[in-house]
Amino acid sequence: MINTKILSFLIVTLVLLIVACSETPSTTHRLYDHGGIIRTDTTQKIITLVFTGGDYADGGTVILATLNFRGIKGAFFFTGEFYRNPAFSGLIHDLKKHGHYLGAHSDEHLLYCDWTQRDSTLVTRTEFREDVDNNYAEMARFGIRKQEAPWFLPAFEWYNDTIAAWTNELGLTLVNFSPGTYSNADYTTPDMGKRYLDSETIFQRILDYEARQGLNGFLLLTHIGTDPRRTDKFYPRLDGLIVELKKRGYRFVSLPDAMGDIHHQDTKGTKFF
Repeated sequence: MINTKILSFLIVTLVLLIVACSETPSTTHRLYDHGGIIRTDTTQKIITLVFTGGDYADGGTVILATLNFRGIKGAFFFTGEFYRNPAFSGLIHDLKKHGHYLGAHSDEHLLYCDWTQRDSTLVTRTEFREDVDNNYAEMARFGIRKQEAPWFLPAFEWYNDTIAAWTNELGLTLVNFSPGTYSNADYTTPDMGKRYLDSETIFQRILDYEARQGLNGFLLLTHIGTDPRRTDKFYPRLDGLIVELKKRGYRFVSLPDAMGDIHHQDTKGTKFF
């Protein structure tokens, strides 16, 4: 007969393995577009909050306070120009101190491919590598090593398969925002006409999309700062959005947790159109 203590140990071990597997993000349920990851585990009600920054950082204090209050780790992708700006250094140090992910977003915020002919790459491989390397050189001044920041989000959130492949060659993984909610339209200004979306419209579009299709594995992107011409800032709405989505059963997870233990994956995943 099996010793009862051994049997109990085996049962407990099996339960722990089942729980661990159920909580580990699945790399097979990711969504890809042009070689970049645009959603993490679509089988789990998890969301990662992503913020990009280049010229502005007016929402930094509010965003940091909100995330810290809610116990959420965000993912912040900044250009080299952002890291070089002395006015933003205190914020960057604070984000790092509180354990938020800090990544690269192109050193000079280059447009890597044509807006209408996406397959048309506008930079050479050398120019791309130098641009990304320069971005990481600026991050190094803040003690951010490349090994600690393996995910790269391209400038303008615009790229093609070539850029994704070149990113992989650098030992990095390209990620981008999950489309559909228009959360990234928080940068728009009233002078843009029909392209402009006020904060209430963005807030409701996020919730409407969730009600229709869900936000499982979403990389929900907004900006850490926006043009002064946009007086209706979205970041004061962030806390209310978090509260509402938590009510709907979502957990907010860091980018490393959403990606799992494997930082660098190939891009043979589900295409998103």
